[in-house]
Amino acid sequence: MEQMKDNLPEVDMEKLRIVLDVKERYLSGALPLDEARAILRERVKTLRPYEIALAEQELKTFEDDECRKEDIQQMMVLFQDVLDRSRPDLPEDHPIMCYIRENDAMRGLLKQVEELAQYPVIKNQWLELYDELHKHRLHLSRKQNQLYSILERKGFDRPTTTMWLLDDFIRDEVRDARRLLEEDREEEFIAMQPVIVADILDLIEKEETVLYPTSLAMIRPDEFEEMKAGDREIGFAWIKVGAGNRTEESKKPLPATEAAGFASDLAALLGKYGFTGGSTPGQLLEVATGQMTLEQINLVYKHMPVDFSYVDENEIVRFYTDTDHRVFPRSKNVIGRDVKNCHPRTSVHLVEEIIDKFRRGEQDEVDFWINKPGLFIYIYYVAVRDEEGRFRGILEMMQDCTRIRSLEGSRTLLSWDKSNKAASKHSDAPYSAPATTPAPEAPSTTDKQAEGESEYVSCSCMKGASHAPKAPEAPQAEASTSTPAVEASAPERAKTATEITGATRLKDLLEQHSWLKAKLPEINPAFKMLSTPLARIMIPKATVAMMSERSGMPLTELIAQLQRVISEHKG
Repeated sequence: MEQMKDNLPEVDMEKLRIVLDVKERYLSGALPLDEARAILRERVKTLRPYEIALAEQELKTFEDDECRKEDIQQMMVLFQDVLDRSRPDLPEDHPIMCYIRENDAMRGLLKQVEELAQYPVIKNQWLELYDELHKHRLHLSRKQNQLYSILERKGFDRPTTTMWLLDDFIRDEVRDARRLLEEDREEEFIAMQPVIVADILDLIEKEETVLYPTSLAMIRPDEFEEMKAGDREIGFAWIKVGAGNRTEESKKPLPATEAAGFASDLAALLGKYGFTGGSTPGQLLEVATGQMTLEQINLVYKHMPVDFSYVDENEIVRFYTDTDHRVFPRSKNVIGRDVKNCHPRTSVHLVEEIIDKFRRGEQDEVDFWINKPGLFIYIYYVAVRDEEGRFRGILEMMQDCTRIRSLEGSRTLLSWDKSNKAASKHSDAPYSAPATTPAPEAPSTTDKQAEGESEYVSCSCMKGASHAPKAPEAPQAEASTSTPAVEASAPERAKTATEITGATRLKDLLEQHSWLKAKLPEINPAFKMLSTPLARIMIPKATVAMMSERSGMPLTELIAQLQRVISEHKG
């Protein structure tokens, strides 16, 4: 694993020891504030945010819940004379600037919370405000699955081990407050509002003071460019982010070790176990029961009707099937990551228990399932062992079994009716089974994170996809309520494709043009989510305006593209 200091400008470690010593003595009351500031001015002079992060990473022992307990305002008072807190000058679509823009939007919502708390409770007003606060989960999910992941690989794992707990604590605080409101426990609900405001502002301050500046110092521009696709898939809270194009600089080929994708990873894995020759296009590989080219192997995995993830015997995530219909979004940043770091610390013990029992041979399999109205997701883990019985890792299988569970009677004759899921994907027939059949969200590891309520554990580190936990109330599901568009009236829904407006419902478009869903990802990659099980939740509620917000495309451009695709198909 890389060391954090190797990914930063040269740092004077002795200076950092002085910083930690002054900080600890000040917090314990052994050093007055004026004296502590004087020492810092004289001996430290200037302090970069990443130097604080490095000091915590390298010189301080881990403490449970330390991020939540630390008073960031107190730290700012101590370091105000030496710490650089300038706001970065970045393009609006830069991953870090997206986080900062979301924080600015959250500050506006928190002002509304403070203002509304002064008046008698009007339930609908608060519910609308909490609908907006709920979108903060998208912000947290991107951090945990995208940003924490790459920082961890570079040796900075404090966000994973400390800040993630604070993220989840705040997520649960907002959820619990809403429940109080729904249960008409108004006094308790109002009493929670100052606490929620203070805790969220504390998190924002910690992000902007240390996390984001440190990320900018450690992550290369080309790596930020690579992050953008995963960020768009997870989604954004309150802000619009265009699809954008990679800069010419970012299009330059990466070093082979970084540019290697799914195919090269699989080839290396096959080579490790004696199946050589995979690097030559078209060359057959001797697999266990047959011969296949690497391209064929990739295609088989790409079309698997179920999702697979593999964690090796060293507890490193090595592989997942990147299918269009996957149950939960996943990010390639999980590859090469310790599976335990793909989960919040509150659920790591479950991951460790599964691995331990599999490794010891006490258990060979365990399963979980998510059962909600109109949705049944099955998750299964099996210990992978070689011919000698040695533990070689864990295979996770996940499947949306909603339709399977609903089947009755028998079918023994070929039928191409709408219940045949395959028919709707590439057919122009007047139906769209996937639009009404499949549906949820979050990396297997994400269910725990996004909802904070599900009990199953995912070893695939997707989160959200990747902090195991983008699970089921996934950010994608949130997209269905993210835009305050007015529901279309019956006359509006009856309009033809050339009269598409922001209020036009996606469901109505797909009923008129069943082939359209397969074309939507060509308009914007964000629409690939409509081929996942989340579609059942998203499609009935989504309007074109919601699609615009979700994808980051201007509404007029989206409408024009929809009309173009429909017109070309008719032609």
